[in-house]
Formats: sequence, C-alpha cells, structure tokens
Amino acid sequence: METIEITTGEHPAASVIWMHGLGADGHDFVSIVKELDLAACLPIRFLFPHAPEQPVTINGGMIMRAWYDILGVDLARREDEEGLRRSQGLIEALIAAENARGIPSERIVLAGFSQGGAMTLQTGLRHAKPLAGLMCLSGYLPLAARTAIERHPSNTETSIFMAHGRLDPVIPIARAVESRDALADLGYRIEWHDYMMPHSVCPEEVVDIARWLTKILPKTP
Repeated sequence: METIEITTGEHPAASVIWMHGLGADGHDFVSIVKELDLAACLPIRFLFPHAPEQPVTINGGMIMRAWYDILGVDLARREDEEGLRRSQGLIEALIAAENARGIPSERIVLAGFSQGGAMTLQTGLRHAKPLAGLMCLSGYLPLAARTAIERHPSNTETSIFMAHGRLDPVIPIARAVESRDALADLGYRIEWHDYMMPHSVCPEEVVDIARWLTKILPKTP
C-alpha cells in the first residue's frame, strides 16, 4: 500500500500505523502529528496508509477509498467480512514491514478513525505478537461475535484507547459503548473517553491521545 510517513525524531524507535476513515485517505490525519505533544515519547515513525479504492454499497456503489464495504445503515447486522479480512492482511503486512525495519511489535501502535478504528480492533486483537496499544477513534468492534474465538492471547493485556463523540450521527455512541463493554467483558483494559462532538476529533481528544501515547511509548522506562 502507498503510505505517508512522518517521524518525530531521528532513528525512530516506535511506530504508529494510523488508518483513515471511509472516503478519506492517508493525508487525513497527517496534521495531527504536529498537534500532539510527544516530547516525552520515544522517536516515532507515523505511517498513514491509503486504503484501497472500491465500490461502497451504502453510497450507491461509488468508488472510493475504503477498508471494507458498508452494506447498510445497520453496521452490525450486515458486515463485509471478506473486506475486513482482506484489509486485516494489508495491515498485518505493514506491521511485518516495520518489524523488518527494526521496530518490534511491542513498540507498534495501531490507530484509526471510524472504519480505520474498526480495522485497528479487527487486526490488533488477532495479531500474534504483543502490540504497544490499540487506538479506536469514533469506531466500533467489527465481527464482534467472532472476537472471543479469534482473538490472540498475545494482546489480551494490550492497552486499548477508545474515544467517541456523543453527537456522532455516523456511528452512534451506543454502538461504541456496546463495543467497549464487549471488550471489557473479555477482560481487555479500555481507556474510554467521550466528547461533546459529532463524527470528528476535538482538541481535548488530541490532548488525551498524546497523554496515552506518552504512557505506552515513554522515552524513558
């Protein structure tokens, strides 16, 4: 996949792979790197991949960048399992590429917004090695009924950051709360935040993201 890379310092010792939402591309969150206060973090390589282009059913079959198809308004009832698993493979390849560049999985964070947040959970919970953290912004848990049997024990202790807008008209906060509770019931550690915002990111959220990244990728132990 074509990917945008930004580093916060020389010789990156950690990586954040950040997936965009439906219809956007890797440029969508590039500017947030400058907004994050990461002075106390390890030098980080941020990767912002572009999802493949494909027809999206809910948008009349329009071709756009998407990690998977959206088959209807009810995201839980009809899911594009094939597309989810295909993109999971793409993200796994990005993790493997970072491993090959000298970044161990335990210093890799998966992050994403909306569809990208769903892909973070889809991939991270199934990854065979421990990851530094999973960040799901305005997203949800896909293939929820399969999580318990498909999850990998390597990431049962991985920190999960979930944030959502109380006024989100795209993915209602009730769906995110349901996802959070399902993960908590499986024993995952969830850092939950909600904000008075729609399907977007707010300044308070940026501060909380930076604080969480500093906690899991500290410059000094």
